[in-house]
Amino acid sequence: MFEYKFVRIDFKRLSGNPKEDYREVIATHATDGWRFVQIFAPDFVTSGVAVGTYYELIFERTKRSEVTDTKID
Repeated sequence: MFEYKFVRIDFKRLSGNPKEDYREVIATHATDGWRFVQIFAPDFVTSGVAVGTYYELIFERTKRSEVTDTKID
């Protein structure tokens, strides 16, 4: 079973550049066991020029098993 994480990277208003480097975000999450799955730009509109306000990065990893308390008599 997998768990998923969604990380939003907003764009700067004036320049239109991302506020964070997506490569660094992916590398950081990889050290925590997350596998990068997809970059998604849900609000991009194409009208000659692509315009958007954010990216969403999608990560997955194997769900960590929950530790259960066992009582030993």
